[in-house]
Amino acid sequence: MVARAGASKLGCLFYLMFVAAVVYVSIPLGEAYFRYAEYKDAMKQELRFRANLSNDKIRSHLQVQADSLGLPEEAGDVTVSRSGNEISVEAEYDEMIKVFGLAKTIHFQPHASDTY
Repeated sequence: MVARAGASKLGCLFYLMFVAAVVYVSIPLGEAYFRYAEYKDAMKQELRFRANLSNDKIRSHLQVQADSLGLPEEAGDVTVSRSGNEISVEAEYDEMIKVFGLAKTIHFQPHASDTY
């Protein structure tokens, strides 16, 4: 039997379409997790270098950071708590990811703690 010309190209087309769909879905999801990681890192930095500030100032700095990252407004509602020489911050927010006309809500809970 002789192989049909172009038969392998059709398989390659399906593979490329699959890869494109995976990339299309991964980009918005990856962006949401990247913003979460940056916000969590900002929390750690805030505690490391500004733990001696008042809770209100720490909260204010993190609200500005959440806004600059383009996070939802509730991400700026930060809870700052102190116990002995330990300080911790946490927040909760939801991000909606839209792909192929479908919407999925992802819940994030960034937190950080440090001693001073």
